[in-house]
Amino acid sequence: MHIGILGATSQIAKDLIVSFSADEAKHLHLFARRPNDVTKWLNDVGLAGRYQIDDFSVFGTQEFGAILNFVGVGNPAQTAAMGASILDVTMQYDDLALNYIREHSACRYIFLSSGAAYGSSFDEPVDADTKALIAINNLQPQNLYAVAKLYAECRHRSLAHLPIVDIRVFNYFSHTQDMEARFLITDIVRAIRDKTVLMTSADYIVRDFIGPDDFHQLVNAILTSPATNDVVDCYSKAPIDKLTLLSAMQLQFGLQYELGQATTGVNATGSKPHYYSLNRHAENFGYVPALNSIQGLVIELIEIFQEIRQ
Repeated sequence: MHIGILGATSQIAKDLIVSFSADEAKHLHLFARRPNDVTKWLNDVGLAGRYQIDDFSVFGTQEFGAILNFVGVGNPAQTAAMGASILDVTMQYDDLALNYIREHSACRYIFLSSGAAYGSSFDEPVDADTKALIAINNLQPQNLYAVAKLYAECRHRSLAHLPIVDIRVFNYFSHTQDMEARFLITDIVRAIRDKTVLMTSADYIVRDFIGPDDFHQLVNAILTSPATNDVVDCYSKAPIDKLTLLSAMQLQFGLQYELGQATTGVNATGSKPHYYSLNRHAENFGYVPALNSIQGLVIELIEIFQEIRQ
């Protein structure tokens, strides 16, 4: 299968490209706003010359069996910095893909959405019956990312005759991520790495982390299933609450932490006490996660600290 990857500088896209590299049947064409960065990265990971790389100006002249759109932002600080431009960027590259599949109706389109599309209320985990909640009369900057993803999904559902599947990512973690980004888990990694004390709040939150292997499995399941127009939520075998996570990191990696009033991370898309999904619709594509949240995190953190020691 020939696959076009839009946004090949995205970290989750890079992880998927590495996973795809073991499959000789998948021929990738990588598109990015900074193609030289992709070329350098491929060289760094031992894939130099493996895939064709271009900027977006030449997109549309090739034949693809699938397009995967990863264009967007990768961390809360970037989301906050982009502000309202996230709406235009999301639409611009979504239009690029939609215009292509309108002309090539057999081509599948996978769009990387977000759990944020549900809106700003995560007092409970979402499920198949959850309605998106947007404060339409009081939109705040942190709502714009959610609006961008929700609007894209609405466009996709309106094109029911086209094979488009949106994947809502809630919490993704890989050893390749930028450890300077302001997430709880990256703050934990830096505290372990630097042997400092993590100051964090005692707020009860629950997260469900999916890693590169299960994400790869989910994408493959969609690509090998009958073409359809649909949306799925990402999930692992089981989520984890914050205090259990901190205790596990202390036991496994020697994390030092103190609970107080400190707020960890950058809150760019709103407060999310239970930012995960109970929607198991992805099972219909044959997706069965191999790992739970803590198992996936431990695997990736072991890789991080092995690289540091080398």
